[in-house]
Amino acid sequence: MADLVPDYLHWLASERRKSAATLRAYGSDLHAFVAWLGTHGRALTAVTRFELRRYLVELEQQGLVATSVQRKLASLRGLFAWLQQTGRIDKDPAKLLKGPKAQKRVPRFLTTQEVDALLGQAFDESPQGARDRAILETLYSTGCRVSECAGMRLEHLDLQEGVVRVLGKGQKERLAMLGEPALTAIAAWLPLRQQMVRSARRTDPGTLWINRRGGALSARWVFQTVVDRAKAAGLQTTLTPHGLRHSFATHLLDRGADLRTVQELLGHARLVTTEIYTHVSIGKLRAVYDQAHPHGRERSADAGATNSG
Repeated sequence: MADLVPDYLHWLASERRKSAATLRAYGSDLHAFVAWLGTHGRALTAVTRFELRRYLVELEQQGLVATSVQRKLASLRGLFAWLQQTGRIDKDPAKLLKGPKAQKRVPRFLTTQEVDALLGQAFDESPQGARDRAILETLYSTGCRVSECAGMRLEHLDLQEGVVRVLGKGQKERLAMLGEPALTAIAAWLPLRQQMVRSARRTDPGTLWINRRGGALSARWVFQTVVDRAKAAGLQTTLTPHGLRHSFATHLLDRGADLRTVQELLGHARLVTTEIYTHVSIGKLRAVYDQAHPHGRERSADAGATNSG
């Protein structure tokens, strides 16, 4: 039983090409479940739907939020589907199992004024300052995930066309758009990057973003750069790279971009994932409706004023 989880994780890595972060999350979830089974004297290949439901209930009782329980259930669903496909079990006990409903949260996003404050702040003239500016401009211009941004490579960058190829979830590639501010910031960073590589006297890693030792910049460092620069800009909210991703999608939709286009730019596999951002356009839709519809608020108010006269 102990070998089944490593075998499954190996299959995810080799056949499904899951990222290292995904494999760590799945591994943590599944090893925790196997440990729980051990305390109850049960084998993984003999698990029933009742036992899975009991496990999920215990997780909720421990204080895990619905989204965390749903993620663990997703890990279990994948494992048991694989066990059935490979003939290790006859029936999948997780197939029809439902987890707790997670409350949909409206993503936190920056206003355009806050974005201006973030990107318009003073950056020092050091290579690190130029790099930080370019990272922030790139994140907001492309809407990339932090891992996608950290993984950008020089050979995937086309400043002439204003695009960069990124590797998203499930190793899926897509083109991300670079606006003029991002292109200008990257162009200013590139010669300084070369200086850093030469000073470090090491092999160029080929990544767009490097640290002062000439190595590839980690996703954690990119994350912390956004947090630190948001504080320096005086923003009243804790900003993360995902917050810039939310802002990217929000501002596109608010300015008339269609949902399908935003889905493509974000790299979402399903349109329903992108629909969470449509809240931002309600105000705009309301204004258009009120102005255009015969029974809209503005026209109704005018009619009321006329009738009262």
